[in-house]
Amino acid sequence: MTHALLVIDVQNDFCPGGALAVAGGDDIVAGINAKMADFDAVVLTQDWHPAGHSSFASTHGAAPMSMAEMPYGPQVLWPDHCIQGSKGAAFHADLQIDRADLIIRKGYNPAIDSYSAFFENDKTTPTGLEGYLRTRGIDTLTLVGLATDFCVNYSAVDAAKLGFNVNVDMALCRAIDFDGSLNAAKSGMQDAGVKLI
Repeated sequence: MTHALLVIDVQNDFCPGGALAVAGGDDIVAGINAKMADFDAVVLTQDWHPAGHSSFASTHGAAPMSMAEMPYGPQVLWPDHCIQGSKGAAFHADLQIDRADLIIRKGYNPAIDSYSAFFENDKTTPTGLEGYLRTRGIDTLTLVGLATDFCVNYSAVDAAKLGFNVNVDMALCRAIDFDGSLNAAKSGMQDAGVKLI
């Protein structure tokens, strides 16, 4: 059994002072670094949007955190964040990125958002992460990072649906908690067979 640590979106724009800051988002960095040595593999994900992405409120002249209907379903319209090559898209300076076996970028298709590390928000277009993990013989994942209720949640549920054994280390995650989204995410992850530790 091979166990990977999947570190979700520990980027400047999701940390205090960033464009879509998660409260306490930087508090988890030291703990994540400390855990890396305990795993057979470490994978980092990086939100990587082109300017003018379809999930940005500014693209639609709409208010941030409002909802829009996309061809793939309802979509939260976010403040512009994690724009390719920007300081906001960079990993937090203290995150030990050299320990990563793989960095997978998501959200780079301008027409569709991608919360999950495994699929874009149409729930069918793969990122390629599943194939990488399978060829490495990895069957168990522990997820940490930002934000619990969006990218961590979607990644964990998709991993469980794909047949991986999935844990989420809640102490090393932080949530946006938008309109009850944290409690909904916890319930959804547990219903999918994800273990919250």
